[in-house]
Amino acid sequence: MSSSLSHLSARLPSRRALLAGVAGGAAAAAVGASAPGAVAAPPAPAGGGATLPPPVARGLRAAVDDLSHPRSSGAQLRVGGSAGHWYGTSGVADPATGRPIGLNDKVRAGSVTKAFVATAALQLVEEGRLGLGTPVRHHLPDLLPRRFGALTVAQLLDHTSGLPDHVGLPDMSTPEAVVRHRFDRWTPRQIVETVTGGELKFAPGTAQEYRGINYVLAALVIERVTGRPYGIVIRDRILRPLRLGHTSFPSAHGYERRLRGPHVHGCLEMSDGSLKDVTEFDVSRSWADGEIVTSTGDLQRFLTALFSGALLPERQLRRMFTLPPKHVRMVDGSPARYSTGLQTATVNGVTLWGKTGEQHGYATAVFATRDQRLRLAWTFSPVELGADPSPMSQRIAEAATGAVTGHGR
Repeated sequence: MSSSLSHLSARLPSRRALLAGVAGGAAAAAVGASAPGAVAAPPAPAGGGATLPPPVARGLRAAVDDLSHPRSSGAQLRVGGSAGHWYGTSGVADPATGRPIGLNDKVRAGSVTKAFVATAALQLVEEGRLGLGTPVRHHLPDLLPRRFGALTVAQLLDHTSGLPDHVGLPDMSTPEAVVRHRFDRWTPRQIVETVTGGELKFAPGTAQEYRGINYVLAALVIERVTGRPYGIVIRDRILRPLRLGHTSFPSAHGYERRLRGPHVHGCLEMSDGSLKDVTEFDVSRSWADGEIVTSTGDLQRFLTALFSGALLPERQLRRMFTLPPKHVRMVDGSPARYSTGLQTATVNGVTLWGKTGEQHGYATAVFATRDQRLRLAWTFSPVELGADPSPMSQRIAEAATGAVTGHGR
């Protein structure tokens, strides 16, 4: 990958951060995967333009079959787009029963939540109900101190806020601690209060640092503007119009701990080597940072609709494909790689846009080329706390794009 594969994942201070006509036409293209292992021939290039080669099953199969790097109980991959389709799974959905992974099994997709939040925010911008240049304190004067007055809504959405690190979150550095705290209940206000005691780390807009708290605040702004819970706003504006029947926000249902219907189980390996099922989880500490429950099919449907302009007009959609100015760099000195709601990486010369996400026992991603020649949605179930998901992501991305340079085939 010409852009480091670690860029397809992001580390939060406290945990790994963890993809009508639309529902018929574009959505069907996203969900209509071929039978497992099958490869669909690509359509003829429009106007003689170059197209990606069709997916090669051998490379994709090898990518998901390696459940040792990182150690995982199962994996699922969908490949779509004009270059062709492929679908495959490996391992199991439930280590306790050996049940195989199903086509529409739900997962906890973590920070993929942010793509939905950003889309809803930009819809409100288009309607004139929200201004990207408006100071966040204008909407949340009771939550942010005056010294944060320069921070704008746009800077939340593209992670250039400079907000302080969290103080006061529980230590969840061991699997036993995760189990001990997995039913803790947090309110959005309590989450915000963990960052408001310090000073800004840098002047807003001058650097980029990926932070989940940005989207907690963005969702609170959405709630103040609309007068409704942000999960309900997204449900009515995105989930229902696109018929994303496998996607939900636990906070919109009383912070439901369970996953209803067929789902992949998230498990963690304890210090004694035993495997603990942590599927049931109170994700209130994540909230709009990463609480979404979804499926790979729904993620492909969402990204197809988004990139096709069904959710946003071009002037707003363009923001999701625009990085900060070149002088704005990540705090480690590397180039900025987060736009409004999305992140980008270039693999074998192919530029992908999308989002990764993690929750304990889950790692998920959804990416596509801007022209949708290639769409990818994958999820896997790492069992080791803090495991780096990059090796799996790298194998998948290399296999899906490698034919351009002859790699991975």
